[in-house]
Amino acid sequence: MNKKLSMGIIIGITLMAGLSPVIPGQEPAATAPAANLPSAESVLDRYVEVTGGREAYERRKSEVAHGKMEIAPAGISGELTTFSKPGLQYVVIELAGVGKVEQGVKDDIAWENSILQGPRIKTGDERLATLREAIFNAPIHWREVYPTVETVGIESINGAEAYRVLQTPVEGNPVTTYYSVETGLAIKSEAILASQMGNIPVEVTMSEYREFEGVLSPTRMIQKAAGQNVNITVDSVEINADIPDERFDLPEAVQALVK
Repeated sequence: MNKKLSMGIIIGITLMAGLSPVIPGQEPAATAPAANLPSAESVLDRYVEVTGGREAYERRKSEVAHGKMEIAPAGISGELTTFSKPGLQYVVIELAGVGKVEQGVKDDIAWENSILQGPRIKTGDERLATLREAIFNAPIHWREVYPTVETVGIESINGAEAYRVLQTPVEGNPVTTYYSVETGLAIKSEAILASQMGNIPVEVTMSEYREFEGVLSPTRMIQKAAGQNVNITVDSVEINADIPDERFDLPEAVQALVK
């Protein structure tokens, strides 16, 4: 499962619950001087190696991930399933007592169909961010996704020293990811989310890595945005599952917008 579930869905769910989204300013983190730090290229390549290696990633042709999400203060919880293949993604959240929220990527169209906003096609930086989040086997494609990368410092994240790597895409907002000095694993990321509500700082912490068919993936993520903490737990991951292409078809309401 990707490190981030699209925060557009999460923000919509908090609004639906009647929560007032707080849009905080992003405070610059204090970092140690950048002298004598490893190159960003070596940090990102190390992540690929410690999570299984390029060959293990390349053996993966599809993925179905099952999990749970919870926004505890709002009393909101649901079952989360992500279906992924190269160039295709479909995410569905079944919210208890509420209904279904879904989003997807197909033919470079990024869409969402939520109980709050109905069907919509994402555009601009929001579309670009969703397309990046949906890239299959993303860790081995970082050079295409982020042509400019830089190790900008080292700092302590929950007691662990981590390299702070700034990753800048061709278009859209950059992402800062923190990689453990000891293990090489990604433990936190920060970005500015482009949404219908404007630019929103988003923070994700990743932990409890487990191996699924030769590749380590985080199974616990805490996403902070719009003044809320969203807890995501991955229960199981099916690698090379037989997913029919029809699974990724746009819902009729979304197809109508495309036409």
